[in-house]
Amino acid sequence: MAHDGRDKAMNDALLAELPVLTAAALGPVETVLESATAALRERLSEDGRISGARLEAHQAAAHALSWLATYVEALRQMQAWAERLQEAGKFGEMEQLILQIAFGEYLAQIAGGIPMSQGEVARLHDILPDDRREVLSTPAILSLLRHGNSQAARSRLVALMREGAGHATFGATGLDDELEMIREQFRRYAEERVIPDAHGWHLRDELIPMEIIEELAGMGVFGLTIPEEFGGLGLSKASMVVVSEELSRGYIGVGSLGTRSEIAAELILTGGTEAQKAHWLPKIASAEVLPTAVFTEPNTGSDLGSLRTRAVREGEDYVITGSKTWITHAARANVMTLLARTDPDSTDWRGLSMFLAEKTPGTEENPFPDEGITGGEIEVLGYRGMKEYELAFDGLRVPAANLLGGEEGQGFKQLMQTFESARIQTAARAIGVAQSALEEGLRYALERRQFGKALIEFPRVSGKLAMMAAEIMVARQLTYHSAWAKDHGRRCDLEAGMAKLLGARVAWAAADNALQIHGGNGFALEYRISRILCDARILNIFEGAAEIQAQVIARRLLG
Repeated sequence: MAHDGRDKAMNDALLAELPVLTAAALGPVETVLESATAALRERLSEDGRISGARLEAHQAAAHALSWLATYVEALRQMQAWAERLQEAGKFGEMEQLILQIAFGEYLAQIAGGIPMSQGEVARLHDILPDDRREVLSTPAILSLLRHGNSQAARSRLVALMREGAGHATFGATGLDDELEMIREQFRRYAEERVIPDAHGWHLRDELIPMEIIEELAGMGVFGLTIPEEFGGLGLSKASMVVVSEELSRGYIGVGSLGTRSEIAAELILTGGTEAQKAHWLPKIASAEVLPTAVFTEPNTGSDLGSLRTRAVREGEDYVITGSKTWITHAARANVMTLLARTDPDSTDWRGLSMFLAEKTPGTEENPFPDEGITGGEIEVLGYRGMKEYELAFDGLRVPAANLLGGEEGQGFKQLMQTFESARIQTAARAIGVAQSALEEGLRYALERRQFGKALIEFPRVSGKLAMMAAEIMVARQLTYHSAWAKDHGRRCDLEAGMAKLLGARVAWAAADNALQIHGGNGFALEYRISRILCDARILNIFEGAAEIQAQVIARRLLG
């Protein structure tokens, strides 16, 4: 008991110094990142440029740098969040504990090893000489390392979470009133219209009912960020994040319904002709048209520059031939944003073009009724509400007027312009999935009794819940920052990639830990957490697998 009292006293003392202490810890970790970047840049350079061969040979070190940079940016955004809340008089005990635990744990991982996956750890000694790591031995960092993520802190945070167990988030998000109103609207919708049926849709491997799509269309989900002049709501990317987060908290399939519309609208807004904008954007905004993204091919994966699907000009049409895979919601879609090679002599991204290829929505009996298209369903573990398909094109005719932008060879560049929004939206979906895992884990830990008391009374169970809450807030703030940068016209591919990279890992960890709290029941299909685990797993793969994402971040960091 005396030891518990000392822990509480130390924790109270640490809380009294926040966020001054956490601010003091930021400078040294930023210095470590700068030193690590410079050291790795020197190791990987040849003739004054980063060598592709060396980058590949030292891929583990390069990806370790990406994870280090992601952690540093995450801590920056947690500090900014805390300072905003403090200024607004909203930096309460729960928020302080979340900040303290997040800094304590992430600093410990920076010093000792950041998990890139279950079997891969990014260690500082892989990218930074020993003598340059001593900068981490400051009083602020040592104090946070010793006492930040303590049992006392975790226990107190969970005690506060128990008091507000009916809430969907723990800790103030730091968003403005308008965004919080949007959050509340979609939170209620998820509670009333999605959560009661989502598990049944998953178990029966059913498409999300059209009724749900129509209701979301009425709420403006498909035209959320489309300008008002084209029939949309003209809202911010931040609003898109909040909506995606709350709908994904209900079911990732519902939270992902707007993704294809977001991608298609961004493609048309940034690369389309004025006629294409006027024709397609109002239809996408109203959900009169449901798009699907048709990019990936069976043997290319993330290597989009190697696509082989051909588009050959014949009179006023292009004729499409080739195969595509992992096409989400393909049977129901009215239009495909289809990437194909228009220059037969090209072998890389420069010969690719984007098409707005119209199609007829199919039925269960005949999913692809149009001439020139055949396809079959890919059965999957999770993320089932829209279904995945393989498609084959054999002479599909697309009017030349549907070449995006009216110019060949621009497809890959046009697609690249959507990556920031797509990855921000995926990070938001990850937060929603993680949040649903936390809620399921907390509910079960409160209800389930073992050895005469609720599971939540056991320190390792409450500790898992506390870390879920802290890491979800970290991922949330990194994602909000990315959306803010996008809304303010700033390049944010680095921040968006970091948000997606971290968010996906946080979602998987939350789902895995929540299932562990359920014990054997978590392995039973009847429990929601079994679905949430399956849904969480896809987040580390789509919109850029974690390894690809880390590679992209490393290239940007190293220049």
